[in-house]
Amino acid sequence: MRKKLAYITRPVLILSLVSCFADIASEMLYPVMPVYLSSIGFSVFLIGLLEGLAETTAGIGKGYFGQLSDIRGNRLPFVRWGYFLSAVSKPLLAVSALPLWIFGARFIDRLGKGTRTGARDALLSDLSAPETKARVFGFHRALDTLGAVMGPLLALLYLQWRPEDYKGLFLLAFGPGLISVSLLLLLKEKKSAPKKEEKIALFSYFKYYKKGNTSYRYLLKFLLLFALFNSSDVLLLLKMKESGADETLVLTVYIFYNIVFALFSFPLGMLADRWGLRRTFLAGIGIYILVYLGFAINTQPGIYWLLFFGYGLYAAATDGIAKAWIALQAKKSDTGNAMGLYSSVTGMAAFFASSMAGLIWWQAGAVWAFGITALAAAVVFIGIAIQPADLLSDKKAAL
Repeated sequence: MRKKLAYITRPVLILSLVSCFADIASEMLYPVMPVYLSSIGFSVFLIGLLEGLAETTAGIGKGYFGQLSDIRGNRLPFVRWGYFLSAVSKPLLAVSALPLWIFGARFIDRLGKGTRTGARDALLSDLSAPETKARVFGFHRALDTLGAVMGPLLALLYLQWRPEDYKGLFLLAFGPGLISVSLLLLLKEKKSAPKKEEKIALFSYFKYYKKGNTSYRYLLKFLLLFALFNSSDVLLLLKMKESGADETLVLTVYIFYNIVFALFSFPLGMLADRWGLRRTFLAGIGIYILVYLGFAINTQPGIYWLLFFGYGLYAAATDGIAKAWIALQAKKSDTGNAMGLYSSVTGMAAFFASSMAGLIWWQAGAVWAFGITALAAAVVFIGIAIQPADLLSDKKAAL
């Protein structure tokens, strides 16, 4: 058994636990932030503006700092600073309810995510072999998502004990955030030789698109196309609520989805390493299409358990596997840039996707919003499936 689990090394386990505790801190606040912001006078427009700016900050940071970690020849400082900034942002929310202060705290949180993501994913890639990348990313995603299960549960228990004590919850969230930062002190990194000193602009990481190999460019195109239509999970929860589910059921089903996501991420990563990343990813997209068609036509609250089970399977079959697939196409010295560019463009596309889906829902109804998303996913499915292996390889590329 020890030999079989050799790819889950001590550094991989520590990085996964770090993500788990950081996600506990973030997800403790995620379900209550809209309610809190409304209670201190934020309009729907201001909430949307806050989230849009926050996610844009994270998106740009993922690319910029991922590239910078390649140039400096080390990843760990970016990972440490990123998790530190996100941890500190939680208690800052309790200091003041002034809109400018709230914007600043949210900016620090997302800057932290942008600082760490590209470097952390590159570090995970460095810690795995080509034949084990999907399971390593799957294991990391499983523990990360476990945090997304525990966070809302802790928030729910706290608010039952102290209703509407949001500031207390913000201070409490600093605890798991601090644990995540402390765990990083257990990691050491062998620094690579830095590249020739070069000045980089904020958006210079986009240049990697031309530098990457053919498979990287093709894969990034399809992943970006999918991200441009893959809207926020909030819309799925809203559809469920409109079908007659109460708030407790909505939160319970969302936690159930994260449990499925966490449970299946590692097994499906193992399957992908053996069966092929492309096949596993396509299976996930196929499930996604069926799930979104189900959301388009379903009006029965009970059916959402089945739909969210499928949605969890889709996430487990695509999230970590997409990162492993991207990492396979890059040189070790360019992995931060390659991973950062992927996370940046798909992250910013998600904001566009949610805005467009919301607009379509508002103008034409939920059936059209979810139906168009399912159609776009079908186009991505076909596009990936028909590409020859030399254009869209899921093996280690010749570099």
